[in-house]
Amino acid sequence: MTGRILALDVGDRRIGIALSDEMRLIATPHSVYTRVGYGPDVKHIQSLCRDTGAVMIVCGLPRNMDGTVGFQAEKVMAFAEQLQKAGLEVAFQDERLSTVSAHQALIEGGMRREDRKGTVDKVAAAMILQTYLDAQTR
Repeated sequence: MTGRILALDVGDRRIGIALSDEMRLIATPHSVYTRVGYGPDVKHIQSLCRDTGAVMIVCGLPRNMDGTVGFQAEKVMAFAEQLQKAGLEVAFQDERLSTVSAHQALIEGGMRREDRKGTVDKVAAAMILQTYLDAQTR
């Protein structure tokens, strides 16, 4: 399969966004979107898909450490449902500890604390997407 994939690390305040290459091999951090509400958020993601040529979306699903679906995961699934109602194809990828891993990677890269806040969400989205891409090629 080919065509870009957009990945979302959906939070209450921000959505981290990453994008794959056409061949679906490499995930790259794209941007961080500040949430407004379901309607404007969905329209933003739709226009981003149109502008980047993304053919599907992967949402990080923040499962509990025991693998169960908790409150935050339910909120992500509700947002994904709105994306699907808008005609977008959505898949899920387990994202346990992705934000923690993204923070650690940025710290190891020497990024200052105040700079990490605007970057960590899109790096987490890239980690989620890379995990998804790697699983698809196996």
